[in-house]
Amino acid sequence: MKKSISYWSFPEKLSSGSKMSLRDCMEWAKKAGFEGIELSIAEEGELTFNSGKKEAKRILQMAEEIGIEISSLATGLFWEYSLTSNKAEIREKAKNILKKMLEFASFLEVDTILVIPGAVDIFFKEDAEIVPYDVAYKRSFEALKECAEVAEKYKVNIGIENVWNKFLLSPLEMRDFIDKIGSEYVGSYFDVGNTLLLGYPEQWIQILGKRIRRVHIKDFKIAVGNVNGFCDLLEGDVNWSGVIKALREIGYDSYLTAEILPPYKEHPEALIFNTSRSMNFILGGKNG
Repeated sequence: MKKSISYWSFPEKLSSGSKMSLRDCMEWAKKAGFEGIELSIAEEGELTFNSGKKEAKRILQMAEEIGIEISSLATGLFWEYSLTSNKAEIREKAKNILKKMLEFASFLEVDTILVIPGAVDIFFKEDAEIVPYDVAYKRSFEALKECAEVAEKYKVNIGIENVWNKFLLSPLEMRDFIDKIGSEYVGSYFDVGNTLLLGYPEQWIQILGKRIRRVHIKDFKIAVGNVNGFCDLLEGDVNWSGVIKALREIGYDSYLTAEILPPYKEHPEALIFNTSRSMNFILGGKNG
């Protein structure tokens, strides 16, 4: 298994006050010992939905110069534009975002994108709509079934992430949901820390098995019981030896991507280096 880190784990600004560039993030990741970085696409910034082949080529060349791989592609926009929204125009925009991500991932030569499949509600948005579970299931399934054809065209995996969305709450349901879609290009983007409140990540891994396309790692303190329970690696209640054992048993040998938020207020670079060192202990050696 290989070490990767999410773009979201980097501070917005360097200590000097200048805005941190994508190159800065890649260079920090490389210096800290990561083999890959998960990029994020947004409506504004250095990497947007207006980016095309030319921009992808520039990023690939930059990554090659630095000596780091692009492990996957994510976006935070599925919280704003949900595949399960009660508004048809929002659902349509969400599908368009997903399809654009698949296209751009192919330009980046990345084989997996992270997708939030929708939500019954959004815990961090007080004014978020509440969607009936069965309605959310139907809308998400239909959207992902449609987008699976685009994924097959570009040969890029849709990685459905288990998140705090009150939806697809068990590994059995996630497994069966993926299997019903019936595409080899639709699988799981499994998040270890997100399972701790309701289950055991090692059990999710065993049940999802080969459906797992990528893995996010973060830690969580069960006693806290809310979003404040997320913490640095090795400071929470994840059974890391059990997680790694389960991943090895299913034959997973791709990236573990650290998604640790938020960055430290002082010496933000410390988070990147501390995370890398913690992953060395978790993997039992640099390359696991």
